[in-house]
Amino acid sequence: MARDGNRPRVIVAVDTDEGITGWGECYNHGPDRALPPLLDYLYLQIEGEDPRRIERIVLKLLQQSRFPPGALGLAAISAIDHALWDISAKAVGLPVYMLLGGHVRDRVRVYLGVYSAPDAEAARDHCAAMSAEHGFTAFKMSPYRGDIHAYPWSKTIGKTTEWVANLTELCPDWEFAYDAHARLFEPWQAVSLGNALAPFHPLFFEEPIRPENVEAWGPLKSALNCPLATGESLYSRFEFLRLLQCGGADIIQPDICVVGGLLEMRKIAAIAEAFYVPVAPHNPMGPLATAVNLHFAASCPNFKILEYRLPGTSAFLGKDLANPDVEAGYVTDPYMPNDGYLELRPDRPGWGVEIDEAYLATDRYIHWERKLPIRPDASTGYT
Repeated sequence: MARDGNRPRVIVAVDTDEGITGWGECYNHGPDRALPPLLDYLYLQIEGEDPRRIERIVLKLLQQSRFPPGALGLAAISAIDHALWDISAKAVGLPVYMLLGGHVRDRVRVYLGVYSAPDAEAARDHCAAMSAEHGFTAFKMSPYRGDIHAYPWSKTIGKTTEWVANLTELCPDWEFAYDAHARLFEPWQAVSLGNALAPFHPLFFEEPIRPENVEAWGPLKSALNCPLATGESLYSRFEFLRLLQCGGADIIQPDICVVGGLLEMRKIAAIAEAFYVPVAPHNPMGPLATAVNLHFAASCPNFKILEYRLPGTSAFLGKDLANPDVEAGYVTDPYMPNDGYLELRPDRPGWGVEIDEAYLATDRYIHWERKLPIRPDASTGYT
């Protein structure tokens, strides 16, 4: 495990008898420390296989589980899939995207997540600094202006509307997305929140309700006057097919470290393309995950925009780590934005980044778990 930001990152290496090492990253969504023993078990299923036969190996891992794997199983398979693509591309001296039919774009647009800001002026100042340094033209914010359980819903909506109106006036040249983070249980609240944002033309309104009842997303999208995005909590192409069949999203957000890897991500994107739906990958991860996403995005016709996190920084405004150069050190040369885009590296095989194995050999583990909100009646809410 490596540390990046406020949680451990699970980085996977797969070695070959030809001396090639492939690298991948899991989504460590918890329980903490659950993935390493699962990865050890899965490796026993693939030892001795030809790493270039990615479809066969992933299929074998899926079939070995007998029942459809859930969040942990697919996160582990994702990292193995990444490593196999890295090996395959390094074996022929090409970037991964050249094994996917080549790149359809020369650079990949990114947006920066800024999840906490005390006021619109502070958000503007932070976004202005990030725009000046890296060229960002799009950002993602939380739409909540306080504890949504502590006030009447009408006051929550009023605070949001006032804050977003102020932010939009202060920042006319940038696009903003708003992530409701699946905290709402009642769909009518999602409709009222989304339509409060709609007059300000958000880039998208992200995941306001829980993902379990996929069919509820169709009526939700129909009631909204702004683009609805979701998918970070869905796993396989079969779940995304259900979502798209019920007209549940304008934009899908699969996570390449969750769904089973690049192979499955490509299949999900192809299904979405047939529904005229673009893909904006969920990527709150470390710099290795960003490299994997870059190669997917470069070769995906219906790609829209990629979530991006500056290596070694917190996602919360004002809480950047004291030493960002150290905390994201497992990738020595991360992809950094220029004019709001990540540039391809056509002369670099595999994912195009170097892993610092000496860094990974040191113990930087920190315990991490989600903190649940407590409602006024002492019941727990969604985080």
